[in-house]
Amino acid sequence: MATYLDRIISAHREVAAGDRRSMADLHDEAVSAPPTRGFRHALADIQGLAVIAEVKRRSPSKGPLAPDLDPVALAREYAAGGATALSVLTDEEFFGGSSADLTAARGAVTLPVLRKDFTVCERDVLDARVMGADCLLLIVAALTQRELANFHRLAVEVGLDVLVEVHDEPELERALAIGASLVGVNQRDLVTFEVDTDRAVRMAPLMPAGVVRVAESGVRGRDDAAILAEAGYHAVLVGESLVTAGNPRHGVAALRAAG
Repeated sequence: MATYLDRIISAHREVAAGDRRSMADLHDEAVSAPPTRGFRHALADIQGLAVIAEVKRRSPSKGPLAPDLDPVALAREYAAGGATALSVLTDEEFFGGSSADLTAARGAVTLPVLRKDFTVCERDVLDARVMGADCLLLIVAALTQRELANFHRLAVEVGLDVLVEVHDEPELERALAIGASLVGVNQRDLVTFEVDTDRAVRMAPLMPAGVVRVAESGVRGRDDAAILAEAGYHAVLVGESLVTAGNPRHGVAALRAAG
């Protein structure tokens, strides 16, 4: 049974197969980019629960969330509410995002920024660095172990932090095997798209000391965030509940107060 992730990854791999840009030129551009802002460091060092606030226009399951959002204004509201970092969707076909959203949001604040997208090739890694991201997302379920290791190594080489996303215990083992030090547990089931609120709590104790732990998806407010903070998470990544909130600044502040 094909999952929503299978369909998205298939579309991204098709695009990647037709990309004929020079890897050498793109690598040179990536290593020449300005310094990054230290995404992992920001999450690890903050007192209390860090909030990664997401710029998200739509989702495959819910449809439009905030299609007309202003990434500059939203980034500033997030920062004013105490967000530790931003996550910006750059997938256009399925999430309505773009590299322009990332560039605009990052330019509006001093926070480090995660490029939230579906990395399927080396050019995706280099593109993230070139567009100004400070951190790259790698989804274990979407990649072979060789791809996971190679993309992680390349990202670190060009100065990016890497958030390695897992959904279950076997995927966590794969993430740890490639030396991931920033791990996100996605609480959303890949087949049903339903949120399993016990998933992150169950997996937190399995992560060794030194791994910065992020809980993703299904964090609806302060109560959810408090449970995850108690379980040992350094950060929560929250999109839908913030972009649909009447006051994203207050939404971020409430999440921060949970830890």
